[in-house]
Amino acid sequence: MSLNNLDTLYRQVIMDHYKNPRNRGSIEGDVLTVDMNNPTCGDRIQLQLQLEDGVVKDAKFEGEGCSISMSSASMMTQAVKGKTAEEALGMSDDFSKMMLGEDIEIEDDDFGEVAALQGVSKFPARIKCATLAWKAMEKGVKED
Repeated sequence: MSLNNLDTLYRQVIMDHYKNPRNRGSIEGDVLTVDMNNPTCGDRIQLQLQLEDGVVKDAKFEGEGCSISMSSASMMTQAVKGKTAEEALGMSDDFSKMMLGEDIEIEDDDFGEVAALQGVSKFPARIKCATLAWKAMEKGVKED
């Protein structure tokens, strides 16, 4: 697949998550709630995590922002469900490295569609948009 076709596919995945976000909403019961925002562009997110025995049982978000931040939140909530807190933190570390343009080994089975965001690394002003939900998840997991 050519680079141009890959960029088009990635854009389609990002727009699909923006228009049809997965895991948007709230979780009933005892959950961790983390509110974060990016004051430079107005993105804001409220992330809820349900952790049981060190495993992310559920993850949902509410918020508003650009297509990058909302798509990333949708993808992140899908990617971390069922992972241990340690695995979720490792994924967040890998995601941050990917956003900084570092060459990393990505397991497609673990990251799923998150790889579609790798092109954001070419636009430094948008990196904070992509990492907002991941930073919220890190904060929540570390507070647990």
